[in-house]
Amino acid sequence: MALVINDRVKETSTTQGTGDITLAGASTGFVTFNSGIGTSNTTYYTIFEQGTNNFEVGLGTLSASTTLQRDTVLSNSAGDTSKINFNSGGSSTLDVFCTMPASKSVYLDGSGDPVGAASAGFALAMAVAL
Repeated sequence: MALVINDRVKETSTTQGTGDITLAGASTGFVTFNSGIGTSNTTYYTIFEQGTNNFEVGLGTLSASTTLQRDTVLSNSAGDTSKINFNSGGSSTLDVFCTMPASKSVYLDGSGDPVGAASAGFALAMAVAL
């Protein structure tokens, strides 16, 4: 099992509740999680419930070709790290896509200083590795 991040991975779902997400196929112009991430691999994901303000960002595992297991919630629309109860009021469509959470990224600020993860330690390690 590897952590895989890929561009243009997006599917829809009508899954209800707080369990695993059953993926229903790629959105137009995108690829499926199975194609872009691969079964048994983990990835960072976002789930957005259309027509609402509900969202969830987390780390999940593609446990089967059309099943995204919600392993760890990093943030959500409730302001905590619990799983969102999607479609609790009806039959909304979910957008489910691969993402790179801001809390997991390392980047340079406007002054060129490293921000995030290990910051200066990461930058030093990368400089030594080069």
